[in-house]
Amino acid sequence: MVEKATLLIVDDEKTTREGLRAALEERYDVYIAEDAKTAMNLLESEDFAVLLTDFRLPNEDGLKLITRAKSLPKPPICILMTAYGSEEIAVEAMKRGADDYIAKGRLQIDELEMRIARALRQQNLETENVILRKQLDSKFGLENIVGKSPVMEEIFEIVQQVAPTRATVLVTGESGTGKELIAKAVHQLSPRAKHPFVTVHCAALAPTLLESELFGHEKGAFTGAHERRIGRFEQAEGGTLFLDEIGEIDATLQVKLLRFLGERTFERVGSNKTLTADVRLVAATNRHLEEMVKAGKFREDLFFRLRVVEILLPPLRERTGDIPLLAQNFLREFAKENGKAVTDFTVDALEALMNHPWPGNVRELRTAIEHAVVLSRSERISLRDLPPSVRGGLPAGDRWHPDKDLTVKDAEKQLMIRALKECDGNRTLAAKKIGMSRRTFHRKLRIYQLETL
Repeated sequence: MVEKATLLIVDDEKTTREGLRAALEERYDVYIAEDAKTAMNLLESEDFAVLLTDFRLPNEDGLKLITRAKSLPKPPICILMTAYGSEEIAVEAMKRGADDYIAKGRLQIDELEMRIARALRQQNLETENVILRKQLDSKFGLENIVGKSPVMEEIFEIVQQVAPTRATVLVTGESGTGKELIAKAVHQLSPRAKHPFVTVHCAALAPTLLESELFGHEKGAFTGAHERRIGRFEQAEGGTLFLDEIGEIDATLQVKLLRFLGERTFERVGSNKTLTADVRLVAATNRHLEEMVKAGKFREDLFFRLRVVEILLPPLRERTGDIPLLAQNFLREFAKENGKAVTDFTVDALEALMNHPWPGNVRELRTAIEHAVVLSRSERISLRDLPPSVRGGLPAGDRWHPDKDLTVKDAEKQLMIRALKECDGNRTLAAKKIGMSRRTFHRKLRIYQLETL
C-alpha cells in the first residue's frame, strides 16, 4: 500500500496504551484515546482501518464503542481486548460486530500484529471483490467494441499488444468514438484486470478541485476540507487510472502529473508527505495535443510521456462498413432492454443510417437506435422510427440507394457489388472503400457468390 494503515488504540490505562503504541507504530499510523468519547470523536473525524479497544472504559464500555464504530459510513476493523477468560464478553462482542478479540492476560505483540494483519487482508479482499463485481456488471474488454473494418482490426491488435505491458497509453479521437471503451479493454486485458479501473473526467472539475480529486487532500487543506480525502491515484492502486479529456488540465496540474509519470510519487493537497502509487495511466482527448504544444498550452515533455503508445480512433464516417454491424448490435441491446420484438431494419432505414455523417460518432448512432427501438411499430425499424436528424443523410448525389425490401445482409451484398463496380473490379480498393478488411471482403464474396465479379 502507499502508506501505513491507521490504528486507534483505546485504553484507560496509560501504560497499556502507550506500550501498545510504541510496539505498533513502526508498522501502523497509531492514534490513542483514554475513553470512548475521545475515541468516537476521532473515529468521526478520521478514517481508521483498525479500532483496538479495551472492554472496560470510563462511562461507556468497549462493546458500545464497537457498535457505534460499526455504524459509521466507513467502519473500521474492530478488535476487543478482554480480561483473561472473559469468553461471554468475547461472544457478545462478536455479536455486536467485532471482527476479533484477544485476551489481555496473555497478550503477545506478535500475536496481536498477526491478528491485525489477517483482518486487514480479509478486508482488502472483500473490498477487491466488491470492485470486481462492479466491473463484471458492465462488460469490459474487446468483446464490447464492435467493428470489422481494417482500421478497427488494427486497433484491436494494438490493444492486445500494449495491454500486458506497463506502457502509458494515449487514446485520441473525436467525441463519441469510444475512447473509454478502448481504455477499459487495455485494463481488462492486462495483468491489472483484478484491480480497480478508476475514471476521472478532467473537464468536469475546476483545476483546484481536480487536483484534490486526483491526489486527495488532508483535513483543513482548504475551506470545506473537513476530513482527509483519498484521491483517485490511491483508489487505483495496482490498477489503471483513466484520465478523460486530458487536454483540459491546467499548467500546474500538468507539472504534477509529469512528476508522477517520472517518479510515481505525489503529495495530497495540504501535506508534505510523499506517497507512491503503482498505477498505470491511460489518457484520452478529442483535442490536438500537438497543436496545443506548439501554442504553448500543453507541456511538450508531458505530451511525450503520455504518448508512449497512441491509439487513434477514427470517426464513424471513415468506417461506414461498420455501421450495419454496430446498428444490429445496438438493436439487440435495446430491443431486449425495452421488451420489443424488433429484429431488423427496412432498407430505407439502413440507407439513412449509411448516409448520415454521424458528427456524434458511435455515441450518436447508439442514441439513434435506442430512439428507433422505443418508437418502433413493427419487427423492423423503418425510416419514420429514426430521429429526424438522421433521416436526411447526405446530398442526393452522394447517397447510396439499395434496392427496396432487402434484409441487412442483402443490402450489404449490394454495397459490395456497387463498390466493385466503382473500383473496376479491384477487390482491395473496393474493400477499403466500404471500410471492410480485405480478408472479410474475400470471405463474403464467397458467401454471397460474387467471386466472378
